Amino acid sequence: MANVVTIDSKPSQNAAAQPQAPAQGLQVTERAVKRIRATLAKEGISPEEGGLRLGVMGGGCSGLSYSIRFDTHPRERDRVFEFDGVRIFIDPKSFVFLHGMTLDYEESLMRQGFNFINPNSSRSCGCGTSFSS
Repeated sequence: MANVVTIDSKPSQNAAAQPQAPAQGLQVTERAVKRIRATLAKEGISPEEGGLRLGVMGGGCSGLSYSIRFDTHPRERDRVFEFDGVRIFIDPKSFVFLHGMTLDYEESLMRQGFNFINPNSSRSCGCGTSFSS
């Protein structure tokens, strides 16, 4: 059920990437919400039960890597955020690294995918999928 999604820790260059109102430490732009909603529908996952799971795991060029996938339901200890009917699940250990971040979605001629705009990232590598805090 996991999708391969391009992610980048660099901010989007498009000024239209305005995040929705903060939800206790997480922001998601309107473009990202639309993309998540469309992909949930394509995967056949009900937005009332399922959502997008964000996480952080060890590895990558800079020490930590972002993890993103669609899940059919939250886990017991997940923090669950809702943006315009779309739910985001984050496990407690990952939330330490993702608190304060903005999730954006970019679709241009050069790239397409989710962007992690993370104030907790002290540096990222050239691949754009790993960071250190």
